Amino acid sequence: MAPPKRRTGGRTTPKGTQPSQRVRHDDDRHDTPPASTRYTPPTAQSLRESPPWVPVLMLALLGLGALVILLYYLGFVPGGRNNWYLFGGLVCMLAGLFTATKWR
Repeated sequence: MAPPKRRTGGRTTPKGTQPSQRVRHDDDRHDTPPASTRYTPPTAQSLRESPPWVPVLMLALLGLGALVILLYYLGFVPGGRNNWYLFGGLVCMLAGLFTATKWR
C-alpha cells in the first residue's frame, strides 16, 4: 500500500493569529515592527584593524619555517637529518599563512 500523500497549501499559522505583531504608538500614524534582539549591526570597515604585531608574527613564522626547511636540506641541523625538522618547518609556515588571513 502506498503511503498517503502530503498535503500542500493551507494555513501555516492558527486561525485568528498573524505571523508578526506590530506595535502601534499613539503619536505615530504608522506601524513599526518591534525591536529585534537578534540583530547585531556589522562593524565598520574603518574600525577593523590588526594590531602591529600580526604582520611581524606572520613574517617571522614564514621566515622561520623556510629557514628550518632550508637548513634541513643543506644538512646543518643538529641531531642529524630527522623528519621532525621538516614537519616543524611546515607547521611554522602554515601558522604564518594562518596569521596572514587574520591581518587586516
